[in-house]
Amino acid sequence: MLVGEAKAIARRWVFDEVSKTPGFLGAYFAGSVGWMADDAPLPATSDLDVNVVLDQMRAPAGRGKLVHRGVLLEVTTLSAGQLGSPEAVLGDYHLAGGFRTPSVILDPSGRLTRLQIEVARHYARRSWVRRRCEHARGKVLGQLAALNAKAPFADQVIGWLFPTGVMTHVLLVAGLQNPTVRRRYAAVRALLADYGRLDCYPPLLALLGCTGMTRERVEGHLAAMEAVFDAATAVIRSSFPFASDLSDVARPVAVQGSRELIDAGLHREAVFWIAVTASRCQQVLAADAPPATRAAHDPDFRPLPGDLGIASSADLRRRSDEAVAYLPRVWETAEAIMAANPEIEDG
Repeated sequence: MLVGEAKAIARRWVFDEVSKTPGFLGAYFAGSVGWMADDAPLPATSDLDVNVVLDQMRAPAGRGKLVHRGVLLEVTTLSAGQLGSPEAVLGDYHLAGGFRTPSVILDPSGRLTRLQIEVARHYARRSWVRRRCEHARGKVLGQLAALNAKAPFADQVIGWLFPTGVMTHVLLVAGLQNPTVRRRYAAVRALLADYGRLDCYPPLLALLGCTGMTRERVEGHLAAMEAVFDAATAVIRSSFPFASDLSDVARPVAVQGSRELIDAGLHREAVFWIAVTASRCQQVLAADAPPATRAAHDPDFRPLPGDLGIASSADLRRRSDEAVAYLPRVWETAEAIMAANPEIEDG
């Protein structure tokens, strides 16, 4: 299926179904689809992001995945306050990319359309690009500082993985590239190659801990993750913000998407999402699985953080300190990319 065809299906779904939601203000495309041409094939391992905006009186319902007419949709609900002004969106590296090109699906009031036009006008201004890079850098520092050594081990691993991975986002934002989630390491590798800065890539892998990991070892971790994924989806009952990522409809993204990277020779780049998914599965098992199920899958999990050099809270603290120490080099590289990027405008 082509991207344009998938967007047409999502657009009709918004018109027919979502527009009837109480407090509905509008909807727009976000995520990777905004960076793809309409005549490009939509990868089978990708979802299509739709952000739904509700009025201030409606509490956002988070996000979830569903399949509609063969298209895997990732639906995120935002409140109008989260899109309060063009300046608020322009400075937020998560939100700004959704408005860099025409993306509005339905906009009864015209507010989203006006916002999109204004964000697109200033998106490539150097001051705003730098602001978004600073936003990403702040995420790294804030989340690493918030690591809780008393939390369950899987929670600690997740708390370290995401901010460590956000260092790639600092660079992708500097290059006006999509700060993608699952494929972030593959994307930043390509970006650094484009700017002749591949020397900066091995340290990013080293901070993740997978520099020397072989394809065979990664394939083994994927097999273990696949098994625990199925166990977690079978028992999940509690409310988790990532629950939709651990479901039958999300399996192609988590499992096949990781295998796709490995098959492309990017086995080390696959490690991040394998580790995230395996850790999330452990969180689900801890909350919802009977003791026998937890005991059966714990031995499959421990080797993965072990291979990343993480066996204890002390290891996580040490690795977090290493990431913070390397962050100035990441920032220096981001500045060089911004200076060399011909698409970035003065101002």
